[in-house]
Amino acid sequence: MNNFLCSWSGGKDSCFAYYKALQLGYKPTVLLNVMNEFGDRSRSHGITKPILKAQAEALSLPIHFFNSTWKAYEENYIKHLNVLAEDYELSHAVFGDIDIESHRDWEEKVSKSAGLEAILPLWQGNRKQLVLDMIDAGLEAIIVSCNQDLGPDFLGSTIDTSIIETFESMGVDACGENGEYHTLVVNAPFFKNRIHVEMVKKSVSSNYNFAELELVEG
Repeated sequence: MNNFLCSWSGGKDSCFAYYKALQLGYKPTVLLNVMNEFGDRSRSHGITKPILKAQAEALSLPIHFFNSTWKAYEENYIKHLNVLAEDYELSHAVFGDIDIESHRDWEEKVSKSAGLEAILPLWQGNRKQLVLDMIDAGLEAIIVSCNQDLGPDFLGSTIDTSIIETFESMGVDACGENGEYHTLVVNAPFFKNRIHVEMVKKSVSSNYNFAELELVEG
């Protein structure tokens, strides 16, 4: 059995990890996204449920949500992972982390708690090359949040080779793996349709700028 759950942020790394897992012969079965404690947007990227559901529909997959504070995150994650592992007869969990060892340790820990093997298809890849490979593979991602080093003007921008060069000239990691920016994938060759969104406003929370997005009928 090689059914996998994908830890799904809606961004480029989780989507590219999903794609790589497909290439490795694993079978996508369900997506998992963690919302904030209010359930109005995703915990990590600030994306709303309708947009995440639209991505899942484009992949022809179910998506499972749960709300959580950061404090209860691990406990809730393990609980829901166990339920999904049984309901979907899962054997693996796919994550999009690249080279932060503490993240991998956590993912292997929670996966093991649910009897699953953690798969990290992007692990130890060169950060810049991974972004370039993602672009070459046809994934289209836009910036939905970024820190103050980048500033709000980058919100809504598409990740392409020119913006990667701009980031590097600013001393910003090309992949945003240090939390400089987060993305939303709006199209990919394995989506059955494009996700149409529009930015209605920009907001700031702590040290982060967020694009307030609305789903648009295509």
